[in-house]
Amino acid sequence: MGARLKTGLWVRAVLRRISSDGTSAMVLKKGDEDAGAVLIVLTDRSGGTGVLREDGSGWTRVDASDAASVDAYLERQKQYDPDLWIVELEMRDVSLPIERTLGSRRLDLDEEA
Repeated sequence: MGARLKTGLWVRAVLRRISSDGTSAMVLKKGDEDAGAVLIVLTDRSGGTGVLREDGSGWTRVDASDAASVDAYLERQKQYDPDLWIVELEMRDVSLPIERTLGSRRLDLDEEA
């Protein structure tokens, strides 16, 4: 069984790390400090968009390729989860694999025997 970092702490750390390399990052919706889920909206200057959602210990891209489908997806998710955090990252190119840079909130505390 693994534990997770508190969401608020993780979000603040990611915002600081991401913004240190020149990427614009902001919280669009603040959720529960301790255990809220996180969605990450990706935008770029050419109009590209994308959404990442947590998937276990990693990130998965949501099938939402234009602004209208991203907005619709976010609205649905806000209705299902009032504790949800939404973070926006403005990148050079949304097709770049930022998932690896984000890391995970999961802490694997169990040791393998």
